[in-house]
Amino acid sequence: MLSQAQWQAHKRAIVDRYATPSDVRGSLQLLSVVAPIAALWIAIASASPGSPWLAAAATWCLSLFLLRGFVLMHDCGHHSLFRSKSLNRAGGFLLGVLAGIPQPVWAENHRYHHVTNGNWARYRGPLNVACVSDYLEMDAGQRRRYRLTRDILMAPIAGCLYFLVNPRITWLRATWQLLRRRFARADDNPAPAGATPPRGVTPAHYRHMTWNNLALLAGWGLMAWAVDPLPFFLCYVVSGSLAGGYGLILFTVQHNFEHAYASADEGWCRDEAALHGTSFLVLPRWINWITADAAYHHVHHLCASVPNYRLAACHEEHAALFASVRRVGLFEIPGALKHVLWDLNGRRLVSVAEVMARGAA
Repeated sequence: MLSQAQWQAHKRAIVDRYATPSDVRGSLQLLSVVAPIAALWIAIASASPGSPWLAAAATWCLSLFLLRGFVLMHDCGHHSLFRSKSLNRAGGFLLGVLAGIPQPVWAENHRYHHVTNGNWARYRGPLNVACVSDYLEMDAGQRRRYRLTRDILMAPIAGCLYFLVNPRITWLRATWQLLRRRFARADDNPAPAGATPPRGVTPAHYRHMTWNNLALLAGWGLMAWAVDPLPFFLCYVVSGSLAGGYGLILFTVQHNFEHAYASADEGWCRDEAALHGTSFLVLPRWINWITADAAYHHVHHLCASVPNYRLAACHEEHAALFASVRRVGLFEIPGALKHVLWDLNGRRLVSVAEVMARGAA
């Protein structure tokens, strides 16, 4: 067991050696997303009506590069893809348009996850995990719906809602409510000229949402004209839904696995959460490339400023420090994702089957 001084020394060494991004490597990684996506859309546009398999294969490949783009967008939010702040902002905006998400707004919410990692009283993860006691109080129908909505097979639907649908609805709702406020009359007087967006959406958030959606709508129009509307939107929705599903699986399994650390406010330790509430995904090399080494999530939570292209080297140098981190292999992911209940007393995540077996016993 490391002392606090030893622990801090390790973290200091990681920051000093690895937490320095490179504008050149960041630019090459951005190019590794933008160029293939452009080439794949050209292939889709060039595919004849008699070549559906070519379009399908290109659409699947497109989903993989969209996933890579989303991970790089995540890095821009931590200012770790580029050394230059302006490049992180510009790259984040471009990748946010590709992902369909206003990057600065998403990054702000994601940073909250980092400062509360392992504290499931404050953040329940993308699956909104329920306590064991809450699950046991559900009736049979509620339990079935809870399990169904967290099934890995539902990931593409969840990805479509998360990346393609909800950001548009949120922006349209905010715009509608802002217009209502601006033109509302109170005692026959117009609303103040400085009317703000609805509660929960700051002016800065609304500005980022608006620019993201306007750029996205312009891109949709241009691509629908270049590719033809039906094949474009079909390939766009399918590739975006698949990429969103992959992304949700990737980010969820990094914290949802057998007996993952899950504390309440009392006794919560952020450093322990980085080691025992975050997984190390053991994946094939090509998947690690597609996901920009997001598998080394334990290193990322220990120091979010380490660029993705230095995570593997950091893990190898400090292998002894990360020896107790839970390893999850590619074919173990479906089983890991079954741990969707929070055992408050045990301070860990458990599966429905484990809870039911415990109750039967």
